Order: sequence, then structure tokens, then C-alpha cells
Amino acid sequence: MTVHDWMWSEACEVIARAERMHREFFRPAGAMASQPAWQPPVDILETDHEVLVLVALPGVDAEQAEAVIADDGHLVIGGTRVLPPALRTATIHRLELPQGRFLRRLPLPPGRYSDVRRATIDGCLVITLQKAG
Repeated sequence: MTVHDWMWSEACEVIARAERMHREFFRPAGAMASQPAWQPPVDILETDHEVLVLVALPGVDAEQAEAVIADDGHLVIGGTRVLPPALRTATIHRLELPQGRFLRRLPLPPGRYSDVRRATIDGCLVITLQKAG
């Protein structure tokens, strides 16, 4: 990858992130409150035996996050990120990490998968999809 390609890729990612933030900020409240409000950033890596999906979800327990492979071959990750109970009465000076329902729908590399495992490592939800056959 050339420096030009890398810079272009980074610029496209910044634009996509800005568009996601814009959608999150202007989402109507009320009836939409139960709908997913934000999308966590992800990395998808593939080895010979598995696909690893790293989802930036600090403070979210792996057991509280949903991860399923849909019939259309997409991985659907969902859950809720909330402040810990001990911090809910604290004075907030800055709150940049998104809170509330999240949902991310990701196309997977072609193939079949036999197992979906979840773990939390260094503030990331790590989803491991074991390749079948």
C-alpha cells in the first residue's frame, strides 16, 4: 500500500466516522429511544481457521453483548452501553463515549462458520468466528 492509498483510506474513514456521529446526534428522541443510537467502530481480521471481529466497547461485558450470524451472511452485534451505577450521580464534565443501545451489522467474508465466541480484552469485545470445514 502506498502512502497516497493509506492517506486516502484514512480520509474516507474520517468522513464515514463524521457521518455516523452526525446521524447519532440528530436522531429523534421519544419512540426512537429504544432503537439503536450508535455504531461502535470495528476491525475484522481473518486467519486460515477463524475470523476475528474486534469491537471498541469499553465498559461492555461480553455476556451482555449479542453476536449472531444472520441468514444473509452478516454478523449482527448489539447491546447497550450504560454508565456504571456508581457513576450515575456523578457530575459530568465531559461525556464523549456514546451511551445507550448500539447495533452494528457487518458483512462477513464468504464461507461457513461453526462457532461464535465472545470475550472482552483490553476494552474491546472480541468475537471469534470459527470457520467450518
